Amino acid sequence: MSHEPPPVPRIGVLGMGTYLPGGVRTNHDVAAAAGVTPEWITERTGVHTRHVAAPEEAASDLAAAAVRAAVAAAGIDIDQIDVLIAATSTPDELGPSTACRIQALTGARHAVALDVSAACAGWLFAARVAHDWLRGEPRARYAAVVGVEAYSKFLDPTDRGTAVLFADGAAAAVLGTVADDAGFADFRLGSDGTGAHHVLIPAGGSRAPASPATLGGHRHRIHMDGRAVRDFIAEVFPRLVDETLVRNRLRLTDLDAVITHQPNPVLLRSLGDRIGIARERLVIVGDEVGNIGAASAPYALATAAARGLLPRGGRILLAVFGAGVTWGSALLTWTGAPAIRIAPTRSATAHSTPARAPHTVRSSTNTPVMQRSS
Repeated sequence: MSHEPPPVPRIGVLGMGTYLPGGVRTNHDVAAAAGVTPEWITERTGVHTRHVAAPEEAASDLAAAAVRAAVAAAGIDIDQIDVLIAATSTPDELGPSTACRIQALTGARHAVALDVSAACAGWLFAARVAHDWLRGEPRARYAAVVGVEAYSKFLDPTDRGTAVLFADGAAAAVLGTVADDAGFADFRLGSDGTGAHHVLIPAGGSRAPASPATLGGHRHRIHMDGRAVRDFIAEVFPRLVDETLVRNRLRLTDLDAVITHQPNPVLLRSLGDRIGIARERLVIVGDEVGNIGAASAPYALATAAARGLLPRGGRILLAVFGAGVTWGSALLTWTGAPAIRIAPTRSATAHSTPARAPHTVRSSTNTPVMQRSS
């Protein structure tokens, strides 16, 4: 009698959802406080607009909206989620996990909820955890993986190195079993803690608890060594692409899309040209939303799906990098998963930031409203 173990399932994306808060800051809105001109921001970063959470909105609120959208796109019920993993650098509080807050907000009552902290690389780290969880736990069917940041709560508006780049948003994916020729493959993750000082929020943790001195020193704001971060990205991004192609005996022309973290659109385009990635295959969204940290890569993935850039069976290279320092890559064969994106209807050309309620259209264009695409 044969006692061969059952085949290990392939895990891929079944649905995606994104959420952008209603406040919008243009380059005109942030330039004066940062001591630069709007033109300087455009030329140096490529960012045009950034979304900002309302005072009463926390990271879990943004993430919950993205998770609900992803669950709806996947065509399942929220109580079918077995594991809910949140990737964020801007949690609601130091404890409990933001994932537990998201679980309560969404009603994902059967899910095991936990956070993964790997900065801007966090969503891919979380996807790896969810991927292995689903493959190793026969009773688990679906995972929700969400990247979310509420960076605006931690920005110094006078610091041009951070204020012009960072913004708020959330993007989620529902993962589950897919066909044998689809889903994730070849995850590779890495970290180098000797670079942790390059980007951080210095105070508020156990090393430097909140005090009048830390508040007076603006140590609860994001501090970044822009030159060191740029050098790190310029080294790690080409290496991730090259190593992934070599390991899998692929060429750049075999890729339908390259999805990356979105630190700076100008830098990404420059590196993409240097690597030889065709511009139509390197998905850039940072010009529309800025750097939304752990939400950047999944937001780019959902946007590419909405723009019709990901054919069913298409091969996608994911490459991420963030503070810590951390990095990661994976190949993803696309299932044709639908995406629902929620964003304010406000025009990006205005200069004030009141939120407006989203509405729904069924479209595959990049209109800044709630969209469903497949």
